[in-house]
Amino acid sequence: MKALLGFSRLIDHVTEIIGKSVSWLILVAVLVSSGNAIVRKVFNVSSNAWLEAQWYLFGAAFMLAAAYTLRQNEHIRIDILYGSLSRRVQHWIDLLGHCLFLMPFVLLMIYDLIPYVRMSFMSGEVSSSAGGLIIWPGKALLLAGFFLLALQGVSEIIKKIAIMRGDMDDPTPYVPTHAPLDIETHAGEVR
Repeated sequence: MKALLGFSRLIDHVTEIIGKSVSWLILVAVLVSSGNAIVRKVFNVSSNAWLEAQWYLFGAAFMLAAAYTLRQNEHIRIDILYGSLSRRVQHWIDLLGHCLFLMPFVLLMIYDLIPYVRMSFMSGEVSSSAGGLIIWPGKALLLAGFFLLALQGVSEIIKKIAIMRGDMDDPTPYVPTHAPLDIETHAGEVR
């Protein structure tokens, strides 16, 4: 299990670096969008390449940060019942969700995207819009995003098993959503 946890830490580290790095793509996308709007309004000039560049930048940020979102446990979860369950049951739900839903989905996407990206790259596919960009980098970003998400899914599965076996501490200890706040215990923290 130590080797698997080491592999998990490596994946987490890579995910952390990529996730924090791509957050800047949102700023670049906003600047490109703003610059394009200003040039279009002031000079009455526009280009489909700038519009498509915005899409690429936003898509890259979204797809490449998906694994980071999973790592931070900030992914979408419907918390109607989950928050009131014991932490052990939550770990089982997460483990089964990762194994039965996340991993089959991302592996299927990777399987389908490999020939899709390859064909686009080999044909030199270009946007059908006049002055548009080449298409394969956008498709390659999809593949890279799902590949990173699959790696992070493996890391999360390893960590859930290690936590449930007692081989590592739970990084997010259980706090019941319905428990009242103990004022005396937390009084020093408020000041």
